[in-house]
Amino acid sequence: MEKRTEFNIWYWIVAFFAVIFIQDLIASYRSIAPISYSQFEQYLADGDIASVSVGSDTITGTFETPIDGRSGFVTTIVDPAILERLDDADVEITGVPQNTWIGVLLSWVVPAVVFFGLWMFVFRKFAERQGFGGFLQVGKSKAKVYMEKETGVSFADVAGVDEAKAELEEVVDFLKTPEDYGKLGARIPKGILLVGPPGTGKTLLARAVAGEAGVTFFSISGSEFVEMFVGVGAARVRDLFEQARKNAPAIIFIDELDALGRARASGQMAGGHDEREQTLNQLLTELDGFDPSSGIVLLAATNRPEILDPALLRAGRFDRQVLVDKPDKKGRIQILGVHMKKVTLAPDVDAEKVAGLTPGFSGADLANLVNEAALLATRRKADAVTMEDFNNAVERIVAGLEKRNRVLNAREREIVAHHEMGHALVAMALPGVDPVHKVSIIPRGIGALGYTIQRPTEDRFLMTREELENKIAVLLGGRAAEKLIYDHLSTGAADDLVKATDIARAMVARYGMDPDLGHVSYDTERPGFLGTGDQSAWLNRRHSEATAERMDTAVKAIIDDIFARTVALLDANRALLEETSRDLLYRETLDEPDLRAIAEKVRTQEVEAA
Repeated sequence: MEKRTEFNIWYWIVAFFAVIFIQDLIASYRSIAPISYSQFEQYLADGDIASVSVGSDTITGTFETPIDGRSGFVTTIVDPAILERLDDADVEITGVPQNTWIGVLLSWVVPAVVFFGLWMFVFRKFAERQGFGGFLQVGKSKAKVYMEKETGVSFADVAGVDEAKAELEEVVDFLKTPEDYGKLGARIPKGILLVGPPGTGKTLLARAVAGEAGVTFFSISGSEFVEMFVGVGAARVRDLFEQARKNAPAIIFIDELDALGRARASGQMAGGHDEREQTLNQLLTELDGFDPSSGIVLLAATNRPEILDPALLRAGRFDRQVLVDKPDKKGRIQILGVHMKKVTLAPDVDAEKVAGLTPGFSGADLANLVNEAALLATRRKADAVTMEDFNNAVERIVAGLEKRNRVLNAREREIVAHHEMGHALVAMALPGVDPVHKVSIIPRGIGALGYTIQRPTEDRFLMTREELENKIAVLLGGRAAEKLIYDHLSTGAADDLVKATDIARAMVARYGMDPDLGHVSYDTERPGFLGTGDQSAWLNRRHSEATAERMDTAVKAIIDDIFARTVALLDANRALLEETSRDLLYRETLDEPDLRAIAEKVRTQEVEAA
């Protein structure tokens, strides 16, 4: 940017000197000499002037013979009675004073017209390139327009969200045959809100609707309505709906609606959110003002529906909310089938096995997984993508990139080996726990010195108190192994403790699983689709300090009791713990076949309820 600015400055400097140089050349070749009025009087008295042309305030003429190489002259009129003396001197007069108000007017208008023309054809593009042009377009909608089949997406390209797709097929039918929907008095919903976590295919679904219906598709992000100038966003909303009416039937798709439709707060400082609120008010007005039978359907997408203004979600505006959730195993198989068509696969690749490795993955995550596996295969110069590439890609996404250059000393490697095998043995010994898929002491990611990967056998939606306690026990298994073998505590279990404490607090405060506190939910925090709630929820808590203290005591009691039972479980398998830790220390990684052989030797023991 600095180089461009420097170039522009020099451009103006060169242009300025070029104009001066050209003017100087023109002046040097002109044969007219500017003279003073006293010189003109002298030349007139000496008879050296042949003819003159008298203007409103100047006299231009020629000499009888050239003077100083100039055959003409120009001077300013000082004495209005000069015409009589010119007549007395027998000088030929070719012009007389005229009313030149038109010339004066043109002298003002022409430069302005020339400047405006230059701005229109030259400087406007330059200004836009510099980032301060296009002011006259500030109220125009920035929506990208896709005509008919130009979206390039159909329902065949969307997988894993069958329920959402079925809801939107009704919109496609309406846009194709709107007359069929008025026979019984029904009307199509004015607005459809696609709700779901990031990466689940909300934008893809909207484009598929337009591709299937074959209508004009207006796509715009909610943030593109908001500008620094108050009123610009509202103008863009009006312009967007006006364009849609002209191109009906059409679909308007507003991505990231929460950037535009955040709930309006009361009691805020004046002017704090005027622009955003005016834009939202205009959107509400447009939603009320258009007739669905005209063939306009409004689609919007958000992953934060809890912060949207209630006026947007009432009946008659966004009539229907369609949940686009993360896919289950069947959906993940379908999504992998779509993306795996684009890569060359080895015979051992099974989409069902890959789907089993990826619980909780969204559609975007699965697309990234296939791409990472293909990159790994390309990196090793393979002819096809194998199942091993998919396993490594899952580890890379879940645990992070391998850090083989992060060298640990012998003592640290030994502690990490016992820590990871502590996790693995506890998981093998307890019922209802996801089986261990891989254990490694190769550092990965930012802070992980080792990792234990568990692979769920099925998608789970409900968990009992016993299953939650077993999950906490697996998390505490690493620290319990360190305590048992070395009788010390290290910083390696920091992340495990955070996760275990969160589960225990949820059991007490949200799920009502503590017998002393009863079947009461004390947690007012409502996590959104992003998995994070209001960080200031503790300021609005609805329980007393005494209850908060009892909750803290209950959480600590759960953790302490499960930790003690986990240490006892590992103590019963101490010989196996030390043996497998030495094996892991030597081999660095234990895969599924090795872990199955270890699981047969583990003495099982259920961690009883606290």
